[in-house]
Amino acid sequence: MTDRRTRLKGIRLSTALAMGLALAACGAANDRPESASSKDTSATAVAARRYARDPYPSTYHAYPGVPTVVRNVTIFDGEGARIDNGEALFADGKIVAVGQRVDAPAGATVIDGTGRYLTPGIIDIHSHLGDYPSPAVRANSDGNEATSPVTADVWAEHSVWPQDPGFGRALANGGVTTLQILPGSANLFGGRSVVLKNVYARTTQGMKFPGAPYGLKMACGENPKRVYGAKGREPSTRMGNIAVDRQTWAKARAYDRKWTKYEKEGGDPPDRDIGMDTLRGVLDGEILVHNHCYRADEMANVIDMAKEFGYHVTAFHHAVEAYKIADLLKANGVCAAVWADWYGFKMESFDGIGANLALLQNAGTCAMIHSDDENGIQRLNQEVAKVLSSARHAGIDISDATAWEWLSYNPAKALGIADRTGSLKPGKMADVVLWNGYPFSVYTRPEKVWIDGALLYDANNPKLRPVSDFELGLPGAGDVK
Repeated sequence: MTDRRTRLKGIRLSTALAMGLALAACGAANDRPESASSKDTSATAVAARRYARDPYPSTYHAYPGVPTVVRNVTIFDGEGARIDNGEALFADGKIVAVGQRVDAPAGATVIDGTGRYLTPGIIDIHSHLGDYPSPAVRANSDGNEATSPVTADVWAEHSVWPQDPGFGRALANGGVTTLQILPGSANLFGGRSVVLKNVYARTTQGMKFPGAPYGLKMACGENPKRVYGAKGREPSTRMGNIAVDRQTWAKARAYDRKWTKYEKEGGDPPDRDIGMDTLRGVLDGEILVHNHCYRADEMANVIDMAKEFGYHVTAFHHAVEAYKIADLLKANGVCAAVWADWYGFKMESFDGIGANLALLQNAGTCAMIHSDDENGIQRLNQEVAKVLSSARHAGIDISDATAWEWLSYNPAKALGIADRTGSLKPGKMADVVLWNGYPFSVYTRPEKVWIDGALLYDANNPKLRPVSDFELGLPGAGDVK
């Protein structure tokens, strides 16, 4: 009996010793540096450690079209060229040829454009359709997350209502084929923008322009200081605006360093911050900055701040005083998106002039028209006509064909999509408008509008008038089907 107890005691001691050694070994393993595999710096390992940059990808599919040739038409190609009595061919969703004469395939739809003008579709770089839709009721007012001066975490696409009747009106009345939807300007960092093709879809993802870079909406000046000054918090002054901006960019740089180190070397991943993800995207050149700003001095301050923190301002929007610093904008590769003649409605917009856009063009600055308005988007061609009138009155001679750059090619450049749309060049998307007359006349309207070669509007065919789901059964709102 004694021998049996002794043997059992020995077995228990051996077991305990073995378990202790195993636990010690486990602890030692935890104290060791990471294995070589966890520090894998290969491209595959780095990619595996990256969080998704586009978790809501485009599901856009072009509507079907047919090979189409337009003949005997005046063409503005969007990059400054004019072709009188010209021809254009598009097929399979792309521009095939533009010139004095083109070879059309057998069976192509042939349109006589005599007395008409053919242009690229208009691109509005600054719109709030969908997130401030019609009807303009509080229940649908989703463009400003005015709860903090820094809301880089919000994405405009998560507010866009695809049934907004404004999309169809912009297409049929304004010839708008692509538009950028931005958050509002209550905040210094308003959130992400999204670029949409102006097509009917059930979801915002079904409208998203494939591969278009995201934008970051920022704002300076009166709006943020008024909104948050009224709440008794910073910012309440212009110096407060810049102070909050700088502090936020400093945090973003630190966030960027942590994530860059982790993606390259591995280890424990930093905590995700959705707003900082957006700012990191800006710092890494993946997301484009679109900055609401009116005064010349403030735009200069923002350019300096961008240099301080290592990012680039793609475009100042509204930019009422841009003409005062056209040379500075050009030197820093910053575009200006402006109105024709909106000014004087608040102090920072007081010093506007009708020739602003023309002076920017003369200085060689990337410049364009924009709407910021659900009605103005339906007549951007007329807004450019106002600019041309002001320019010529001031002795600035800009051709009609050059002015069309303000409506299509320059906005495409500022959105990072000029390699795919914005001009009638072979290989680009067939986003095309046939106008029923001189396009800078108040009497002219789109006659036909194609997006990716699909005829989505025809003034002569009531069945091709866009009507949103919201308007179905409302004849007074345009439901003529």
